[in-house]
Amino acid sequence: MRTITRYIVLIVLSLSVQFINAQNIKNSERIRVLEEERELIVTQEREFLKDEVEYINKQLEDGKITQEESVQLKKEAAERRALNIENRTAIIDNKIELLKRNEEGYIDNDGDTSVTGISISDRGSIIGIKVKGKNKPRKYDRRTSSDLVLAVGFNNAIVDGEKLDDSPYKFGGSRFLELGIAWKTRVFKESNFLRFKYGFSFQMNGLKPTNNQYFVMNGNETSLEEFPSELTKSKLLVTNLVFPMHFEFGPSKKIEHDKYFRYTTHNQFKIGIGGYAGFNIGTRQKLKYSINGDKVKDRIKRDYNTSNLVYGLSGYIAFDDVAVYAKYDLSPLFKDQVIDQNNISIGVRFDMD
Repeated sequence: MRTITRYIVLIVLSLSVQFINAQNIKNSERIRVLEEERELIVTQEREFLKDEVEYINKQLEDGKITQEESVQLKKEAAERRALNIENRTAIIDNKIELLKRNEEGYIDNDGDTSVTGISISDRGSIIGIKVKGKNKPRKYDRRTSSDLVLAVGFNNAIVDGEKLDDSPYKFGGSRFLELGIAWKTRVFKESNFLRFKYGFSFQMNGLKPTNNQYFVMNGNETSLEEFPSELTKSKLLVTNLVFPMHFEFGPSKKIEHDKYFRYTTHNQFKIGIGGYAGFNIGTRQKLKYSINGDKVKDRIKRDYNTSNLVYGLSGYIAFDDVAVYAKYDLSPLFKDQVIDQNNISIGVRFDMD
């Protein structure tokens, strides 16, 4: 397990280094990343050598090889790893010199980004993975960019004819989570004040009833009823796949270079107004309680008459990549009910490019 964990850590670090190195950043920052990658190479090869030696020792213990053979195999492994370090670090050193010698924004067109060595074969050798990427000339004007969207916060429902204070759901215990990808396109050619933001997200809305209640479905009617035993947990989780669309506006900075320019909204205020539409992809209820001292956990997957199609309004007020975020379902939580309930959420949103 420790060996697997080391490999996971190493591959994540390697992929992170390679991903950062491919971005449009200053030469000084790229050099710093390359220097970190150089140190990572040494660590990788030493870890791989350590595992090869362990494998050779295991073969010796099992009687599959002799003492002389094990010494020779260890020597060959050490020489191979030393040459790997020498060759791989030489490539890094050459890239560093290339960046030092050229202007900002220079792109190395060798087209090769690679991560080497993540697993051991049955013979103890390291299997490498190579991720090929193409370095293209930097676009003069890039009007569309993408963000990873993550939002968390409090969730509840507004019951028709009642105030939010009278909600049958816990305010602190009911929460939501949203995860998705959004693309942002500049609307006007010569101005970045207005952007159109669109994408897809998974929204997970949780509701925890008060007063020891749980959800019961009687035909087309879904209602809350008191549970016959003392509940330690009662939660309804509704998962939706939605396609949000927002108009985002606010100031930005224009960064100009000889061969390209970019607009950036880093360290700027921005406001997004829009909505979303999609469909329900899953509903389940979780119950925890005790019977005669035995703890019971029920996970019931049913539709509970939740709406198949969902749509609503959403908006955010942000500074840099952090926003206060709110969304409200115009579609009822449960379809064809005598009294409608509409989901509402408020929390914090992160748009990470």
